[in-house]
Amino acid sequence: MGVKILEQELDCKCKSLNFSLLFYMFSVDSFQGKPYIEDGQQWTARDIGLTHRTCAWMPHGFMSVNTDIGAGRAFLRSLYRQYADWGVDFVKVDCIFGTDYSPKEIITVSELLQELDRPIILSISPGTEVTPALAKNISQYVNMYRITGDDWDSWKDVSSHFDVSSSFAAANKIGATGLLGRSWPDLDMLPFGWLTNAGINQGPHRKCDLTSDEQRTQMALWSMAKSPLMYGGDLIHLDNDTLSIITNPTLLKINHYSINNMEFHHVYSERISKEDEHSSHFKSQDHVHLLKDDGVALGLTTCSDDKTNGWYMFSQHGKSDHICRNYGMQDDKNISFCLGKTKPLLTLDDTIVHTEDYHSKFHLENMNIDNACLDASPSRRQTASDIKIPLFSRCRWHAMQMWELNEKGKLVSSYSRLCAILEASNKRVVTTGARSWVATGSKGEIYLAFFNLDSISRKITARLSDLEKVLGRGFIRFRRSTCGCTDVWSGRNLGPVKEEISAVVNSHGSMVFEITC
Repeated sequence: MGVKILEQELDCKCKSLNFSLLFYMFSVDSFQGKPYIEDGQQWTARDIGLTHRTCAWMPHGFMSVNTDIGAGRAFLRSLYRQYADWGVDFVKVDCIFGTDYSPKEIITVSELLQELDRPIILSISPGTEVTPALAKNISQYVNMYRITGDDWDSWKDVSSHFDVSSSFAAANKIGATGLLGRSWPDLDMLPFGWLTNAGINQGPHRKCDLTSDEQRTQMALWSMAKSPLMYGGDLIHLDNDTLSIITNPTLLKINHYSINNMEFHHVYSERISKEDEHSSHFKSQDHVHLLKDDGVALGLTTCSDDKTNGWYMFSQHGKSDHICRNYGMQDDKNISFCLGKTKPLLTLDDTIVHTEDYHSKFHLENMNIDNACLDASPSRRQTASDIKIPLFSRCRWHAMQMWELNEKGKLVSSYSRLCAILEASNKRVVTTGARSWVATGSKGEIYLAFFNLDSISRKITARLSDLEKVLGRGFIRFRRSTCGCTDVWSGRNLGPVKEEISAVVNSHGSMVFEITC
């Protein structure tokens, strides 16, 4: 089967540019060139597109295909056969995983790729709202799948990957059965070197905001977690420091050949210096994450989730000026989480969308932060550190900050049509302290990584006896007098290993050791 593009009117609005694109889709027999006909009907794009299933972060640019009908499958089959004819060996499909989870479409695409006479790697994204349980149902149909939002060059994004990568390792998802081979949890690209900003279609024009230590930490975690390694910077202007990080031969060997990769929980650490007030490399005057309140956190999800019910308007001093939701009981009284409700704000420097009726819509203010309104924009993809946590932004007149409270008690974003959800904040990402990973090599070597997520230096220590308990005697041949240790980053031989391995690790830095016996 194939697809032939003829004509159909589609209105597209891109920023200030309005235009119409004429096209029409017929599913056709690849050999006969005739339109695809099923049940006596000639099928078109209008018939196979699922208008109710758009992309959460780009609702006006993506739409799911109905894979329950022959015409939908014929369209996708034609698409991937065309890619194969072009020599494509890697495809990445957005908006069918995580928040936009569509298992039928994932499985259909996987089955169609298996029909081809050339192997094609299947990657799915963007990966927000992903858990090992969700991946369990589809990992065997793909080769790689994003388990976080977009990763940018901020320490907050890097540190947010430690918990999620650990959970997938513990669930034995690293290197599990996948499409024509194995599948891999994907931590997103490495944003090093010469970059551009999110949402900007020009550049690259700036250097990576991560320090050298932070870049090495990211490369080390990605390698120990065996995430697919994809460089996200400008190769034409690749500097020597970046090149040395992304081509470190031992880390590449770890990423490709190691097994038994997991977080190692038996490290001991202590702070050794005063806090460096200038260590933060991610500051913003315009955006700030929602503060936790009484053990709960605010997030966004699809409105079909029953957990989005229960929001109500709270009147105080004769005014309905709060939107609240109960989440517990204390002393026989409801405990509520509330946001300030205000009318849409209007300033001279903001753009007014006259076609929208904002009479029933409102802003929601964070009462702990001055001039901060809840912003649920899907026009930018969520970053790795935005998992389940929307942003507050400077209050302004914009559909991204407009909310509605419907009759079912759902707090709906006017822009994304996602609903607010209240959850226990004990799921928040841990972004401080010492962390460690361990893995074994193909020749019996042991790889041990120390990570310091704090803003000050830490001394981190691991005992060989604890490594033996975790990895087993079959992995460590304990002839301690003959076990050697090498610092992977510097290549320096640290000599024989005694009872323990200890190192001072810089703020946001890492140390990786190769132990051979």
